[in-house]
Amino acid sequence: MSGKLKITLARGLSGQREDHRRVVRGLGLTRVNRSVLRVDTPEIRGMVEKVKFLLRVEETGESK
Repeated sequence: MSGKLKITLARGLSGQREDHRRVVRGLGLTRVNRSVLRVDTPEIRGMVEKVKFLLRVEETGESK
């Protein structure tokens, strides 16, 4: 798990629970179709798992 994850917000947050909104914001996502790169850690995986229905996730190559 030393690679990176490309995480894209695929659906809007309108009508979503507040805790889901906080998780998406914690991942650094602000708008639909925006992407961020995050290091693949158990913490990030847990956040992604909680809101997976809102996201598209791609694994990228090794970080170094």
